[in-house]
Amino acid sequence: MADNSVTLVGNLTRDPELRFTTGGRGVASFGLAVSRRYQVNGEWQEQTSYFNIVAWGQMGENAASTFTKGMRVIVSGRLEQREYQNREGEKRTAIEINADEIGPSLRWATASVERTPRNDGAGGNGGGNSNRGGNSGGGNTGGDFGGFPQDEEPF
Repeated sequence: MADNSVTLVGNLTRDPELRFTTGGRGVASFGLAVSRRYQVNGEWQEQTSYFNIVAWGQMGENAASTFTKGMRVIVSGRLEQREYQNREGEKRTAIEINADEIGPSLRWATASVERTPRNDGAGGNGGGNSNRGGNSGGGNTGGDFGGFPQDEEPF
């Protein structure tokens, strides 16, 4: 079975643009510049590739509220091709990265992670069961933290 996955590390070329579908699902899109430096005959060369990134749901909303133009990020996702018509009615093709995971690059920066509550039930648990796990032994006095007792870190 062929696998279509790609991981990119680069800088945002524009602030994420957050939109919502008619059903209320968030979708963020932004550009990513990925540069490569290499030497040819002792002289440094640089090549930059540009990619459009699409992030759906809570991840897209989080990306839009977290990232700004110029930030270095890591994107893991799938290459996807879609066709559309422009304003003149001409058929166009776009190749995009549909993100599965997005995060800040910590190579030259630090980040502070703040867990957001899940509101759509479609997080990383493979289903929508928001009452999973927990500590039934009474030690978890603060309630369930996304399926993890609060005295255990989910990361």
